[in-house]
Amino acid sequence: MWLIVLGLFLFVLLIVLHEYGHFLVAKRNGVDVEEFGIGFPPKLFGKKLGKGIFEGYYTINLLPLGGFVRLKGEEDAATEKGSFGSVGLSAKLRIMLAGVAVNLLAALVFFTIVAWVGMPQVIPNQFSVPSNSTVLRNDIFAGYVDADSPAAQAGLQVGDTIVSLNNPPITNEASVREVASANAGNTVPIVYERDGQTTTATTTLLSEQQVADSKNTDTPKGYLGVVPREYTLIQSTWSAPIVAVGVSAQLTHLTLKALGEALYNLVSAFFSAITGNTKEARQEASKAGENVSGPVGIFAILQQGTDLGYQFILFVVAVISLTLAIMN
Repeated sequence: MWLIVLGLFLFVLLIVLHEYGHFLVAKRNGVDVEEFGIGFPPKLFGKKLGKGIFEGYYTINLLPLGGFVRLKGEEDAATEKGSFGSVGLSAKLRIMLAGVAVNLLAALVFFTIVAWVGMPQVIPNQFSVPSNSTVLRNDIFAGYVDADSPAAQAGLQVGDTIVSLNNPPITNEASVREVASANAGNTVPIVYERDGQTTTATTTLLSEQQVADSKNTDTPKGYLGVVPREYTLIQSTWSAPIVAVGVSAQLTHLTLKALGEALYNLVSAFFSAITGNTKEARQEASKAGENVSGPVGIFAILQQGTDLGYQFILFVVAVISLTLAIMN
């Protein structure tokens, strides 16, 4: 539970830092800040604090969903001294890009910390410095367990760590499939962990004929009936900042690619809709929605990741910070 709280706190902190970047650069460029709010109204408390560029009216608000900054005269038509509308274009650009810079810096800091304590490997060929990489953890989780499968009959559940199958230790996703296939139709021992407790059970794997027959149905089966997911943490020391930059570049590329695909799907959905192909329009719109996530989606990711440790939570927060920089 505390990991969820930590994740949500850091998520809100990212938004507050983003807005504070706007605050500081606005003050430096002669724009008055009427309010800097943590959370969203209704207001609980407010006070004028700070000196110089840090001086401002700070408020604490009821809804802990982020923060905001209210600049004087935010409309372009404003001409009064100290208003946002009265400063030049270059100053306006600096103010607007300040939040982006803060989130990018925060992402690099978080990624550096994560690389130092153990970077989750979530991208194919994820960037690392091989000469300065130590594997801290390499677990094989049950990502999916088919009902009434040999795995389910052994008591295996989604999220359990598969330790061994027919005695050989499980070291990667492929080994689960290889051992299960090699022992098709046999009764084998399986060892798995859940909440720190180790369980040993026996189960009879499906035969080659059963698996082959199932491929001709709507519900194809596997020998064990589980979809394994590998979770690896790699620690870096002196190369942590380098890894942070490399992973940030990879994720930026993937994010821009996903946004491009989402835009393509939305355009396709629009043209399908105006041509009367409502079924295809819904499908394309659904594909576009798969590439974005709001606060509810972020909470779900944090909740699902608590079993993977604080490194995963910090990694998700770093990804969110980088995404905020890209999207803004």
